[in-house]
Amino acid sequence: MIIRIEAPHDRPAIRRTVTAAFGQEAEADLVDALRASGDAAISLVAEDGGNIVGHILFSKLQAPERCLALAPVSVAPSRQSRGIGSKLISEGLARAKSAGWRGVFLLGAPDYYRRFGFSPELAESFESPYPKPYFMALELAPGALSGMGGEVIYAAPFQKLG
Repeated sequence: MIIRIEAPHDRPAIRRTVTAAFGQEAEADLVDALRASGDAAISLVAEDGGNIVGHILFSKLQAPERCLALAPVSVAPSRQSRGIGSKLISEGLARAKSAGWRGVFLLGAPDYYRRFGFSPELAESFESPYPKPYFMALELAPGALSGMGGEVIYAAPFQKLG
């Protein structure tokens, strides 16, 4: 299995994978909308035997500056619980760090995302419509979010979600 940047020809397979992973099209529509709006910053696929078995998207936040949102992470149902999601997250975070992004925010299960360094406590000084402790943050460099706060503003396609 390899983790690589998405290519345009991957998009139908990404859409199928995301839809299957979530059991609905809303998240696949979000991925397409973030691409179309120019807000997709890092889009990676997990490919095995020529098949797309996973996908992750990091999108630009409007605020705080130089920060990303991680969502969604998708793994084909038949391939879940095999570490594919973890590999996508780790590779995506490494790419975000090397590209100079300050931090990453997400909404997810604390027990799962803490292993990557995400913290509900780090997100406490930020305002979000999402419930705590599921709203978490990760600094990509020590102190990158220190002393910061205020509203976390997602890209427009997120704001259109119900």
